[in-house]
Amino acid sequence: MPTNATPPRVDVHLTPDDLRLALHADAERGLRSDPKDIPPKWFYDDRGSQLFDDITRLPEYYPTRCERAILQARAPEIARITGADTLVELGSGTSDKTRILLDALSDTGTITRFVPFDVSEQTLRNAAAAIGRDYPGVAVHAVVGDFERHLGRIPADGRRVVAFLGGTIGNFEAPARAEFLAEIAAGLGPRDFLLLGLDLVKDIDRLEAAYDDSAGVTAAFNKNVLAVMNRELDADFDERRFVHVAVFEKEAAQIEMRLKAIEPHSVRVGALALDVEFAAGEEMRTEVSAKFTREQVLGELRAAGLQLARWWTDPGGDFALLLARPAAK
Repeated sequence: MPTNATPPRVDVHLTPDDLRLALHADAERGLRSDPKDIPPKWFYDDRGSQLFDDITRLPEYYPTRCERAILQARAPEIARITGADTLVELGSGTSDKTRILLDALSDTGTITRFVPFDVSEQTLRNAAAAIGRDYPGVAVHAVVGDFERHLGRIPADGRRVVAFLGGTIGNFEAPARAEFLAEIAAGLGPRDFLLLGLDLVKDIDRLEAAYDDSAGVTAAFNKNVLAVMNRELDADFDERRFVHVAVFEKEAAQIEMRLKAIEPHSVRVGALALDVEFAAGEEMRTEVSAKFTREQVLGELRAAGLQLARWWTDPGGDFALLLARPAAK
């Protein structure tokens, strides 16, 4: 196995204390809201990350397979169009699909740097070390940060392609998504590109099945947020008192994952000195996942100051991958 003489650089802008305070704030707001909601980023402790990896391999969960197929077919074209010397990946996780892009950019001879950005320091360090070992000609500069606070800390030099894959853009509701895309656009230089993965609107039964698999893996993933709050907030949620719900909301064109209380009960959240009452049948939202049409995406890109350069889908039209760049001024 080749080795990289230069160890990965890791910039940490988000400490465990920062994460703890952010969880406290999100739980305080969300558990006092009506309806209750908890942001999906709190799914992803070690167990949640493993459960999500399991989800991507389920027969019902098409997005990962579809996006990978598009990347495998189009990565050489992406490398040729962008001519990127720097690949930035937002929400990089284990950087598994990233290797398809790194291989293509390596084949063109342009890539010199990989910048993974993620909220989880340990996951990022592990992925950065693995990429550093396997791509000895590529300097790795990892950034531990939060989308809402630290996008400006991403290195801005070079000719970059900024990848945001997996349909994760759908976890932002429309106003937050517009703000996020505008911030991305503002940070792109004239030679930079955004590579964006998007799940497309399709048959409702298929959409709901992708988030409510027959093996119950997604249900376990959803309920894991209760375990996170029990551990981190000294709470006493009992997952047996909740059932997993996944529904497609037509008006908003988004899947919503929720946890529905089976019976009336109270939960004590010690770290917040808070008693939370749940009525029978009451639902707490834990994730949204917006689904898109091409026309909608073009409108959102324009509003953010971006213009479409390429649009690709899998043969079934289930998932899209697009390249965009800053609009001419």
